[in-house]
Amino acid sequence: MTAFVVVIPARYASTRLPGKALLDIHGKPMLQHVYERGIESGASEVVIATDDERIAAAAEAFDAVVCMTGDHHQSGTERIAEVADLLNWNDTQVVVNLQGDEPAMPPELIDQCAALLDDANVDIATLASPFLSQQDFQNPNCVKVIRNILDHAIYFSRAAIPYPRDASSDKRAARAALHHHGIYAYRCGVLRAFVDASPSELEVCEQLEQLRALSLGMTIAVGVPAVRPGTGIDTPEDLERARQEKP
Repeated sequence: MTAFVVVIPARYASTRLPGKALLDIHGKPMLQHVYERGIESGASEVVIATDDERIAAAAEAFDAVVCMTGDHHQSGTERIAEVADLLNWNDTQVVVNLQGDEPAMPPELIDQCAALLDDANVDIATLASPFLSQQDFQNPNCVKVIRNILDHAIYFSRAAIPYPRDASSDKRAARAALHHHGIYAYRCGVLRAFVDASPSELEVCEQLEQLRALSLGMTIAVGVPAVRPGTGIDTPEDLERARQEKP
């Protein structure tokens, strides 16, 4: 498998959970759990990228490598691109974007995502699983992805796609789509081209930055993991659920 590094973008501000990267889960800040998952993967290096001194101090307390970035970034992807430049990574370096609110991401899924870039025809890699329920399929907070015969993304949407033309097609539509997980791998050259491009109309409409990549003609490979990631932390309810799960 191609060698890869992991970058964990972490910010302090959060509308629903201020300071969520530092919130306690089983006696550790959430960010430490994410970092440990990265260390347990096959990554050659794991870096926490932040613009906040509180997060940097907490990360250094558990001996993490920290890269301080600017505070102007609109996304974790932009923050990772700055890290790639600050650390002088070449365009062929593979980077996995492990989001700072995914404390239960199995390390083998990090490896699986990176391995999808062993195919030179793939620009970006990500993961998605079958939907667990019709309710999730209808939920706009659960992002859907549909793939072609090569397992490359055709489209991502918050809407329930494909649209079932009649009632008998509801379950078939949910089976055709996959529930997207927010983990990405890319080569630094692709990452730089992505952040240099303006947001596409589709991206602005759906508020899904991966649609910029599709608009640019980039190929996104979508792998289905053997195990499902644990709870991502977006809301107080997610946090409580994570605290109830076994460490």
